[in-house]
Amino acid sequence: MAKVTNAFDTYSATADREDLSNIIYNISPMQTPFLSSIGKRNIKNVVFDWQTESLPTPSSAGQLEGFELSRSTSTATARVSNVAMISSRDATVTGSQEASDPAGKRSEMAHQLAIMAKALKRDMEEALCQKGAKTTGNATTARVTGGFESWIETNESRGTNGASTGGGAAPTDGTQRALTEDLLKDVLQQMFASGAEPNMAICGPVNKQKISGFTGRSQARQFVDANTVEASVSIYSSDFGELKIVPSNRSRERSLLLVDPEFAKVSYLRDFQTVDIATIGDSVTKMIICEYGLEVSNEAAHGVVADLTTS
Repeated sequence: MAKVTNAFDTYSATADREDLSNIIYNISPMQTPFLSSIGKRNIKNVVFDWQTESLPTPSSAGQLEGFELSRSTSTATARVSNVAMISSRDATVTGSQEASDPAGKRSEMAHQLAIMAKALKRDMEEALCQKGAKTTGNATTARVTGGFESWIETNESRGTNGASTGGGAAPTDGTQRALTEDLLKDVLQQMFASGAEPNMAICGPVNKQKISGFTGRSQARQFVDANTVEASVSIYSSDFGELKIVPSNRSRERSLLLVDPEFAKVSYLRDFQTVDIATIGDSVTKMIICEYGLEVSNEAAHGVVADLTTS
């Protein structure tokens, strides 16, 4: 069909107002399941300590009638420490932009700080739940808090040549192998023997799908109704309790973390703060800063199935 002769069109127009949505779309992964589930405490030093202890070995032996007491050795606590690290994000906005009227924002600086706050929480999640080694640092080396994986040594399953000494030292990665239900059961059995009661399993998206395919279910795919097929496992019910299966984009895909949130804390030397940075020229800079470390209150309360394939 031909265009009407001399009809004025949008291609020739020079004064049409722009149509810009007031909604800003952002689908970057923002979940922080480990950070959000564990506890919190305040500390007063960059190096912070806590204590652990264990009960004496159980005994089924009885005592003689009229026995003479043989005094037992007292059980000392073990002192454990980690270090607090500093994470920050910042935003700089010119005076002209702050005075402007941007779509979808009341203030450019406020919007940028909101983005940076979410980015900082993701940074913290990554530091807390991976295998970073405890680093005390110096004038030229930043402090690093020992991540979750660097503490686990009691309840674990690792590939060939994989090893961990715990205590905040980064584990040695071993040969990767596919996640199976037997590997998970093995570590859960170890945890039960240690007295652990995990209720959360954190894993990457690839291994989340592998858990959903475990054959422990009566069938891998179940019809919920005529239009819905359920092929996901959100709760894994084991012989030793239930685990909530939580996918994460910030933990290592090659590790399945078994967590009891009651025995882990984020320890804050400085909680989230917004700091005004000295103005240089016609721009404003603000920084969000946090100084924190990970307390793994008792590493035997947790476990890891490590060295898993990632595809």
